[in-house]
Amino acid sequence: MKTNILHTQLYYGGRYYDASHSFDTEHVMEIRNPARPSHIVGMAAAATRDQALRGVSAAKQAFPDWAATSPQHRAELLMAAAGTVMENSEQEARLLSEENGKVIGESTFDLMGLVQRTELACGLADRVDEVDTLPGPPTETIVSFKPMGVVTIIVPFNWPIAILGASMPYALMAGNTVIVKPPPSAPLAITRAVQRYAEKLPPGVLNVITGEDAEIGAALVSNEDVAKVCFTGSVNGGKRIMTMAAETMTSVLLELGGNDGVLILDDAEFTPDNMDGLFAGIYGSTGQICMNAKRIYVHNSKKQELIDELTKRLETVKLGPASDPDTTMGPLHQKSQWDYVTQLVQEAKDAGADVREFGEMPTGAWAGGNFILPSIIIDPDPNLRVVTEEQFGPTIPIIGFDDVEEGIRLVNDTRYGLCNSVWTTNEQTAREVGSRLQAGYVFHNAHGAPSLDQRAPFGGIKQSGMGREMGLIGLREFQEPHALGINKD
Repeated sequence: MKTNILHTQLYYGGRYYDASHSFDTEHVMEIRNPARPSHIVGMAAAATRDQALRGVSAAKQAFPDWAATSPQHRAELLMAAAGTVMENSEQEARLLSEENGKVIGESTFDLMGLVQRTELACGLADRVDEVDTLPGPPTETIVSFKPMGVVTIIVPFNWPIAILGASMPYALMAGNTVIVKPPPSAPLAITRAVQRYAEKLPPGVLNVITGEDAEIGAALVSNEDVAKVCFTGSVNGGKRIMTMAAETMTSVLLELGGNDGVLILDDAEFTPDNMDGLFAGIYGSTGQICMNAKRIYVHNSKKQELIDELTKRLETVKLGPASDPDTTMGPLHQKSQWDYVTQLVQEAKDAGADVREFGEMPTGAWAGGNFILPSIIIDPDPNLRVVTEEQFGPTIPIIGFDDVEEGIRLVNDTRYGLCNSVWTTNEQTAREVGSRLQAGYVFHNAHGAPSLDQRAPFGGIKQSGMGREMGLIGLREFQEPHALGINKD
């Protein structure tokens, strides 16, 4: 392809490939800047189905030797691979921000997330081959854990590199080989990061296949040579993955959407630090994080104070492109999401809710971007979609309550269950109430990714997913339990 624009290739079996849909025609995906959709950030190879199948074949071929490698040696190789992620980090962070829309600081932390999570996975090297012996007689049973085979990992646009770190290093540490499928709308930075990482591993152990879902999805999911599919994305996307994987009885791990609830009790204390954290846990990445707070239930005695605290921070928001160092909030990633969030906010306005919007829309060259004013929605009808659905944008309903039992019921009244939080100065109350909040992870006096203990398993209940990433449980998700019974008679 004769152009100076950035262009990423496929990488499988230790080699780079262009995506050719005929003998002499290369097929690519144009990646555009959501802050200025007329601007092409770069081109990503769009693999054919046959190329995706060849990627799986390369991973399958590499599996026996990688599975036979000791966990300690795998850890050494993975740590060396992780050392490449931050190469030219300023340039790579700018690239991620241009294709994603989020501010540069977030993109830098996105890259760092893969490094940190690789370190945590490698720290479990001595646990990989743990054996538990159930004594006899009559039978002594040896329970161990075996690698599964080829794992396909499908990541979303919002924090693609850090989210990959929650699964890929654990899958590799467990002895599996991996195919990474980047998001079609933001594949450039993650593809480059995975390729640098993969070059430090034996050929075929780690592969990256970019392309359109309709073309390569079935080859990477409905494939008898794929042992497991790990998907992070929307609930509807997870349902499609389950349906596709069912054709070959392929195991799935799904980390899906969340309508995370914040429960603020009457004894909660608001400090500059925890309010900054809550603000980031609502509006970070323009609200486009699965574990961001999406609903706030606050004791009526604390409601006005909370509104004042959020308002104070919202009044400082500067909308704009990531290239502007003064920008604190970028655009939504896709126009379809802009349409959806705009509809939710307008519905609340039409229903008579108190909707307060902040900031100013960018002008000039950035006037056509997917920007939206951040907002709070005070005491909306609880049946409105802005309450019942995941907004995935910079708006949040604030609803008052008087009784803690009512607050718990409101938080749990959702089909989602990814993260919740409880705010109280009483640790015992936090333990008691937190244990009753229905979610895979519950925060105390905090909410959002920066407060997540990454040693713990992470994932959702209800329609927020199945399975867990990170921690020892996350490692075991990529292993098959194996029992060997020895007759002791």
